[in-house]
Amino acid sequence: MGFRRLSMIAALMVASLWLPGSAAKAETEVDVALVLAVDVSRSMDPDEQELQRQGFIEAFRSPQVHDAIKNGMVGRIIVTYFEWSGVDYQQVIVPWTIIDGPDAALKFADSLHDNPIGRVRRTSISGAIDFGTKLLDQTGVEPIRRVIDISGDGPNSSGRGVVAARDEAIAKGITINGLPIMLKRPTGFGDMENLDLYYKTCVIGGDGAFLVPVRERHQFADAIRTKIIREIAALPSPSLIQKIQASSPITCQEGERGMYRWDRN
Repeated sequence: MGFRRLSMIAALMVASLWLPGSAAKAETEVDVALVLAVDVSRSMDPDEQELQRQGFIEAFRSPQVHDAIKNGMVGRIIVTYFEWSGVDYQQVIVPWTIIDGPDAALKFADSLHDNPIGRVRRTSISGAIDFGTKLLDQTGVEPIRRVIDISGDGPNSSGRGVVAARDEAIAKGITINGLPIMLKRPTGFGDMENLDLYYKTCVIGGDGAFLVPVRERHQFADAIRTKIIREIAALPSPSLIQKIQASSPITCQEGERGMYRWDRN
């Protein structure tokens, strides 16, 4: 009898030690840590930048996004939004924010709405990836997946090579998705005819990586919402990659070479 009582006491002590740790871990787990890295270089017209910002605002106000968060394994995500341009410009607009329901998502959208949009020279996708990677080490939670969402309208033309930055992030288990913005025909330095193929070849990577090209202004909101839902739900998206129209080969150093020619002139 005494032995049984001692065994029960021991079992209760073990349970009491295990439960708080499990509860604490459950409170810090999220389905995805999502970095939204948004291009504000001067190649983007002010109205294009506004369309881009508004697309993210509408996405986080969308019931479809709210449902995607709710239906996740944990039902909670953490997200941050920063603007980037040249290698020395990365500005956090909304810091890491836990979104566990519609109210938190709407608050995140309101924070985006209330902050002004920057506009700076140069395009450093590699700088954005490096900065996003650092941010992912500062979440304070335990994400099942880690994702950097890069949007931009030109190739990497500042900082180190984009492929090196991408590959280092992938080696850390990070997925990089892309939103190449292709609203204008190339007219000069910083423009690229086949930006979608460049993003596919040189920018995106990691488990389940995909891209969503934007070729018309009216596509912005739908493209961003679709992309965020897929990132939250970890849905496969081969059809999105198949929308790439270009067939000519892409050189990942094209943007850096263009910058070198520009600086010499």
